[in-house]
Amino acid sequence: MRRFLIDTDTASDDALALVMALRHPDIRVEAITVVAGNVPVDQAVQNALYVVELCGASVPVHAGAVKPLTRALQTAQHVHGKDGMGDVGLPLRGRTPAPLPAVEAIVRAVRAFPHELTLVTLGPLTNVALALCVAPEIAALISRVVVMGGVAGGSGNVTPAAEFNVWVDPEAARIVFESGLPIEMVGWDVSVRYATLEAAEVDRFRSLGPFGAFCMDIQRVLADFAFRTRGAAGPDEPDPLAMAIALDPSIVTESVARYV
Repeated sequence: MRRFLIDTDTASDDALALVMALRHPDIRVEAITVVAGNVPVDQAVQNALYVVELCGASVPVHAGAVKPLTRALQTAQHVHGKDGMGDVGLPLRGRTPAPLPAVEAIVRAVRAFPHELTLVTLGPLTNVALALCVAPEIAALISRVVVMGGVAGGSGNVTPAAEFNVWVDPEAARIVFESGLPIEMVGWDVSVRYATLEAAEVDRFRSLGPFGAFCMDIQRVLADFAFRTRGAAGPDEPDPLAMAIALDPSIVTESVARYV
């Protein structure tokens, strides 16, 4: 059984990534920590709690940073919907997160399971950066880090050079990338090339049952945005791609080292 710690700004593609981890038979998700990004942190917490409940999992969800380290928060609600989950009418209110703040939860989890945790980050890196500032020694205790963020080739999805998660909090990203963590970066350029769904793939997901239908329903606003801005036939799924690599590194056929 492998132990995962997931940091997320839970919106539609994050939710699909969470389902992948929570329903994987060989993965134990020790905690989910939530950061402001795609949506304000309170909404992202409710979204994560809903997904955990939907999966029948018993995993604590911890609320984290409400804004980037030094900047005002810029959300992506125009991409994922006001609630971040496609605005399909899900009951995304009234659930209670774990009392421990996200930064403390990260530090405690790493210290409890030294050299055992895989950290998967799906949002801005604010929570992780703060944890490293509080306890820099944890960088040497995390066995693997898969970061959905950045762009190593091609263009970004916010500016010609910037990917959203890094763009929201570049100061946090710098702390994380300079920390010595064993980072595997899954950039936007990789996602848009290899994880943009075709219409037939969306239909195949739906045919898999209630979880497949849920995972596609919540992509509605994202799919519309992808079509309007890029002419894509379906939504792009960067967070599920990062999670797939975290779950099964053998799917990677080529990787390159880059100075960040």
